[in-house]
Amino acid sequence: MNFPFYIARRYLFSKKSTHAINIISGISGVGVAVATMALVVTLSVFNGFHDLVATFFTSFDPQLEVVPVVGKTAPADDPALAKIKTLPEVEVTSECVKDQALAIYKGRQTMITLMGVDDNFERMSRIDEILYGNENFSLHAANLNFGTVGIRLAETLGMNANWDGSLMIYAPRKIGQLDMANPTDGFVVDSLISPGSVFMVKQGKYDKDHVIAPISFARTLFEQQGMLSSLQIRLKNGSDLDKVKAEMQSIAGNRFKVLDRYEQQQDTFRIMQVEKFIAYIFLTFILIVASFNIIGSISMLIIDKKNDVVTLRNLGATDRQITQIFLFEGRLISVFGAVVGILVGLLLCWLQQQFGLVALGQSSGTFVVDAYPVSVHPEDVAVIFFTVILVGFIAVWYPVRYFSKRLLI
Repeated sequence: MNFPFYIARRYLFSKKSTHAINIISGISGVGVAVATMALVVTLSVFNGFHDLVATFFTSFDPQLEVVPVVGKTAPADDPALAKIKTLPEVEVTSECVKDQALAIYKGRQTMITLMGVDDNFERMSRIDEILYGNENFSLHAANLNFGTVGIRLAETLGMNANWDGSLMIYAPRKIGQLDMANPTDGFVVDSLISPGSVFMVKQGKYDKDHVIAPISFARTLFEQQGMLSSLQIRLKNGSDLDKVKAEMQSIAGNRFKVLDRYEQQQDTFRIMQVEKFIAYIFLTFILIVASFNIIGSISMLIIDKKNDVVTLRNLGATDRQITQIFLFEGRLISVFGAVVGILVGLLLCWLQQQFGLVALGQSSGTFVVDAYPVSVHPEDVAVIFFTVILVGFIAVWYPVRYFSKRLLI
């Protein structure tokens, strides 16, 4: 048995000659436990929002998207893209041309993102799940081009699901010189009509400015004949996404990037990760402050146990072993606080998941979810545990060595 650890464990639970030492030791453990609990709960809430946002990608974003590394477009008949389309794991692909344009509807105008897609888009994205109005997705009929707009864009332009008239689309010309005498000649102009529906992804970046139109319409408007902005891909059920993605990237080489859904939303998830990291740093500082209580507790314990130290020396204990006793004492408080804090934090997370104790708003249905989402990730719990242990170990190391030299030796 480890002699210093055995004595430290006895000191942790034994009654001290000064009752205040027991109280301060208890406060130290509670402080570490509360800080640990706050870390578990806070990081789990960030995970909950992360996982919640990820659930919004299933109806609109492709499983994989191939985009050019340089420039906004690439030839649609590129051999690498053709080879990717023929991979056995690929179920359906859809070419896309995407760029910004000006939309005008009955005197109202706004900048939009026009997304030209081919007829496979419905199979690739299952957009019919997020349509309101006519739930049959359609891009064209005869020589008529349909434009399916996001629900917030429809509100901006004063539309309903079955809007009448034409939505005029203006895009700057990319070929030729601008005639200053006739500025309107610097734009390619075309129009879209309503398919009888709008879409709602429940994400502002899509709902507020996206218009889905036929790819032939977009290529003509943006003067990108034979080009594409991205190749969108859905895999067959049971396919190993990471393995297929790696294979596609090897085929694409350094001319194309193969993006999964998280990488397509890289900005959103990067912001969430930064916020989570900042919260972790702030709460770790609180944990450090809470650990100062351990320093006070150990310092008083060293003074209280002067007579015991003399006895231990007479029994043959070395100065190093005596120092280790008080180091173990501080570390046991940190471990105790870490374990209790993690258990309480996990309990609170479970209660939030089951009963939604903390609501997001006063009225039900105001937000996508009524209560704060919570998701516990084992790797976060492990990081929290080791953080608490490390902070506790560092906090007691110098004070114990200092007081041991000054007061005991």
